[in-house]
Amino acid sequence: MIAEIYPEAYDVDGRPTFRPDQRHRGHFPATFPIGRYITQPLSVKCKSLEDLRKFLRTCHGVSDKDQFGKNDYWMPPEDFEKSRKGDCDDFAMYAWRQLLEMGYTARFVAGTVGDSKQGHAWVSFEKDGKHFLLEPQARFLGLRFPRLEALRYKPAVSVEWSGEKASFFAHKNHDFVPSIVQLPWLVLEWFCYHVGGLLLMAYWFCRGLLKLAYRVVSRLGKKNHRT
Repeated sequence: MIAEIYPEAYDVDGRPTFRPDQRHRGHFPATFPIGRYITQPLSVKCKSLEDLRKFLRTCHGVSDKDQFGKNDYWMPPEDFEKSRKGDCDDFAMYAWRQLLEMGYTARFVAGTVGDSKQGHAWVSFEKDGKHFLLEPQARFLGLRFPRLEALRYKPAVSVEWSGEKASFFAHKNHDFVPSIVQLPWLVLEWFCYHVGGLLLMAYWFCRGLLKLAYRVVSRLGKKNHRT
């Protein structure tokens, strides 16, 4: 879910810009003013990043079309908390809100991933002088997220909240190719992450089969006992 950002590959700071307007907002079609997403109280208080991950694991991905009958709707965090379902911007907005509550310097980010032209949303934050990317959709396979995949994220617009007002930033793409020294470690990290995911899926699959087999055997035993 969290990966350290290479400054050479990701425009961390961006340049200050005005709030994207309704005609040219591009990757930032917020439904409400940003203050609306920040000021309303939440009922769930995450005390750590792991708490946040555990909560997000209880949430489900649903398109705005299926949930609201609209092509795009950015749900306020307090509503997402109740429904526990939404798309990438709902997950990211909620994660951003919780990070702000924890005291992190964090931004809600809108942009693209890889070669896809479809918009995506995530969160960036700073800790101990380093910058990190938080992908709420990668919530099932542990707290860490492979840096090799994080290199595919291209921020377009981000927003930061000072406690009183929102500040917007426009970002530019950075062309970055890992060095020969960096690449093996990135690939190894990526490989371990995905192998671990496959093993976890296999574990839950086998566990489900064992539970099913136990229920079947129990029912057969009760049936034979009655006869």
